[in-house]
Amino acid sequence: MTPEDLRAAVAAGIVTEAQAASLAALINGRSGRRAALPAEDEPFEFFRGFSEIFISIGLIILLAGILGLVTIMTQGLLLTALPFVTALVAWWFANYFTLKRRMTLPSMVLAVAFGIGLLTFVFTFVAPNVTNGRMISILGFSLATAGMITWYLRFKLPFAAFLVGCFALGVVYSVTASATNVVGLVAGGALGKGGYRALFDLTESPAFATATLLFGIGAFLVGMWFDTRDPHRLGRHSATAFWCHLLAAPALVNTVAITLMNGSGTRFLALALLLITVLALVIDRRSFLTAAIAYIAIVITWVMGDSGGTQWIFTLLLLGAFITAIGTWWVQLRAWLMHILPDFPGKSRLPPYGSTE
Repeated sequence: MTPEDLRAAVAAGIVTEAQAASLAALINGRSGRRAALPAEDEPFEFFRGFSEIFISIGLIILLAGILGLVTIMTQGLLLTALPFVTALVAWWFANYFTLKRRMTLPSMVLAVAFGIGLLTFVFTFVAPNVTNGRMISILGFSLATAGMITWYLRFKLPFAAFLVGCFALGVVYSVTASATNVVGLVAGGALGKGGYRALFDLTESPAFATATLLFGIGAFLVGMWFDTRDPHRLGRHSATAFWCHLLAAPALVNTVAITLMNGSGTRFLALALLLITVLALVIDRRSFLTAAIAYIAIVITWVMGDSGGTQWIFTLLLLGAFITAIGTWWVQLRAWLMHILPDFPGKSRLPPYGSTE
């Protein structure tokens, strides 16, 4: 919007001079903020100052105190409804701290309290009347998912998209996870054959692992939908996309890497990780590469072979060198990659890329 557009709007009576001045300040602030960002920066805001940390701690204590007061006043008769009361109180507070004050961390605390309140309410209210544990879990996570979608539509909080994904993932796990694999996860440990590796292996637990993979693809597509609407990463669409990618990356990398790892497909695993690195560069999201770091270490270990007690040292050296190099020359690598890639749908709607110098 140019100054001439603003003057024409004032002359036409569409906006007042004060409103035009406010719009001009907003436009200049947004463009100046983007120009001031380093080329390799990926904007992310968890809190804006210590005051938000201070208020967040106060909200946590205050919510606990409100629950205690309700318990005393009702003489414990509403214990099963306390989580729902927590959700209502969090919603009420969010109307001030999220909509009016625009505080990031307090809004995140209230969103978590709201979602967990709904989830716990189902567990405490429905559990005594339903003997099917899987059904209780499905109902709880479904209500929490619907509640967080409503929260996002009302308060437009990017972090709420992350909570929506977490609760939706809970629904997926409740529907597809077999009791045998879940028990194996607890009993077998992270690397036990019946544990973590079997749970996310497409050959060992096809329903569960496939659902996780599809969830990752869906979260990635939603993230890209938001990303393409804010390629310069100045508003809430970009922040929402960040949280979606943070959900998508582990689900995608985890399932693909563990399936290939259990099948001894080290070459295919290395190729998959290379594609993930390329994808992270194309969309300019480091979260994908961060999620793949653990599996990159595994690949490096396999490629090196058995080198005795010093193997972990070389693994750390190579892994650290790789991450440092990618992080240091991220802008140049991305510019080079984007220049050699042919035009594809949506390329012009990705974050801008500069020279390879």
